[in-house]
Amino acid sequence: MKSALRSCPALGYGAVRAIRNIVFTSLLGLSVAAGAVFAEPPRILALGDSLTAGYGLPQADGFVPQLQAWLDENGAKAQVLNAGVSGDTTAGGAARLEWALASGAEAMIVNLGGNDMLRGLDPSVARANLTQILQTAQDKGLPVLLVGMIAPRNYGADYKAEFEAIFPELSAQFDTLLLPVYFAPIAAADGGIDPAFMQDDGIHPNVEGVRRIVAAMGPEVLALLALTGG
Repeated sequence: MKSALRSCPALGYGAVRAIRNIVFTSLLGLSVAAGAVFAEPPRILALGDSLTAGYGLPQADGFVPQLQAWLDENGAKAQVLNAGVSGDTTAGGAARLEWALASGAEAMIVNLGGNDMLRGLDPSVARANLTQILQTAQDKGLPVLLVGMIAPRNYGADYKAEFEAIFPELSAQFDTLLLPVYFAPIAAADGGIDPAFMQDDGIHPNVEGVRRIVAAMGPEVLALLALTGG
């Protein structure tokens, strides 16, 4: 470019400066456009337990890979990060949240509480841990999709009511998106879970079960992405 400018001595300094500014502005515009083309898609951190981790399934058939595939098929530009740890409770999720967010995220899916319920832990403890997680997300400006869980009747009516109230109440408190019941898409007529969509352990969904859950959750994830501007 310098040689091109030197070849125009008759233009005078002002004209040369004008040409130089036009060239620089054009190059800057190309740089910005290239940056927009190659910008990374929004990252969604999926914080959860074995349901998120994909326990018992081939790697490509777990929740996160299936959700990623659903988003790709529906034209959504996003990357889902698997922060699922099998056996994790809400306490474990809260303890590792900062570390999980270190890789960068623009939004979160929070699917924790199932193991608290299976262990019969006090619902107030799960509420406190989820409050901590959602407060951290809010402080960082991260939109959240909170996924709810239900408790079986054999825990008693009081426990069931207290546990299940956690999710809609915290969603309202922190203004999150809410998927009321993770297993709703594979529920049986009697209110339980259809065994046809479960693995042999009766706790984790099989490949088809995950597919149905992802199909139901997908639109909510699109709404979550819209909150990131992605």
